[in-house]
Amino acid sequence: MKPHIKEIASRIKLLREDAGLSRESLAASLKIPIEKYIAYEAGEIEFPVSIMDDIATYFNIELSTIITGEEPKLKIYCVTRSGKGVTAKRFADYNYEALAYKMAGKNMEPFLVTIPADEGDELVFHSHPGKEFEYILEGELEFVINGKTITLKEGDSIFLDSSYPHGIRALGGRPCRVLAVIN
Repeated sequence: MKPHIKEIASRIKLLREDAGLSRESLAASLKIPIEKYIAYEAGEIEFPVSIMDDIATYFNIELSTIITGEEPKLKIYCVTRSGKGVTAKRFADYNYEALAYKMAGKNMEPFLVTIPADEGDELVFHSHPGKEFEYILEGELEFVINGKTITLKEGDSIFLDSSYPHGIRALGGRPCRVLAVIN
């Protein structure tokens, strides 16, 4: 397992223990099976970004604090140079690059997401509180929400209520790059 996965898991465990919560109670609050939560917290599998965001909301901290281990300090503006965002995994090959991790007090979290070309894989669905905006920069994306399948191409975008089950996959045999903003 990559070191950053263990570091994120350790930060979340410390937050939970500091709040005096059991693994079972936090898993129940997050609406995930206890066995899965235990594997996340042990660093055996990666915490999805959506669950890290739920944990950040639960503990009233910035998502970037969980990812980086540092409190964001910037209040007026934040520049993130190309390729210099902090990365986090959501699923096996998805790469999420946090684009405003240094900015404090955010009510949204922008990411550059790279989805690998894996048309044969079964979609994994999730839902989380809030809204989400996705703009297709490169490639083609199959987006399924609440039972509806939508194909998005370069320049297309979607804004959604992310509390509805949704899943994505790259199409056309090539990766897809997406600007995603989660609120």
